[in-house]
Amino acid sequence: MTHSLLAMTEQVTLLSAFLTGILGSAHCVGMCGGIAGALTLSLPNSVRQSRSHFWKYLLSYHLGRLSSYTVAGIMVGFLGTHLTALLHPDISNKISLWITGGLMIALGLHLGQWWPALAFLERLGHQLWKRVEPFGRQFLPVKTLRQAYGVGFLWGGLPCGLTYGVLVLPLTAASAWKGGLLMLAFGLGTLPMLLTVGTTTRWFTLYVRKLEVQRVVGALLILMWII
Repeated sequence: MTHSLLAMTEQVTLLSAFLTGILGSAHCVGMCGGIAGALTLSLPNSVRQSRSHFWKYLLSYHLGRLSSYTVAGIMVGFLGTHLTALLHPDISNKISLWITGGLMIALGLHLGQWWPALAFLERLGHQLWKRVEPFGRQFLPVKTLRQAYGVGFLWGGLPCGLTYGVLVLPLTAASAWKGGLLMLAFGLGTLPMLLTVGTTTRWFTLYVRKLEVQRVVGALLILMWII
């Protein structure tokens, strides 16, 4: 019985991470829409004119991005195993629930632009990005699938309050492999919206950037984690 409840809880958490990615991807469009469009336009004409080649490169970008999220989840989950080992299991579980719920609500407030709750994480991320970004220049201009994957991997490290906020999930999961799965589920949730941005016109990007859309997304995210 205990094992079945534990498995059910893990499934719900993975589903929650996936749904957070779907809802939060409206924010991704605002932050990464220009990047996705620029990467698409920077491809050689021969690639953009061939639908099959175009999708290979587009998927390589996002495979790199998802790999970056997964690696980050593994690292944070590994850190979580050492932090939770210092506490009694019951206390650790309660703290994990409070931290997860609190940060996810803060993330909803941040996405809805009611309160810049995670702005400090983005500021820290900018400092890290300054050190990482120069490594990406070796992959530009993108001419091969390997280069597309490399650019996508670094893309996953962009200073983003949404991504940094979701990283609390692998921290409280207290498991390296569960942390990786949680961030992969989140990344897969963002995939449909960002694939759409890479293949559609500018009006869609402008629409999801509207304050009303952002606030609906933020409210839904808060309700999802409260309920």
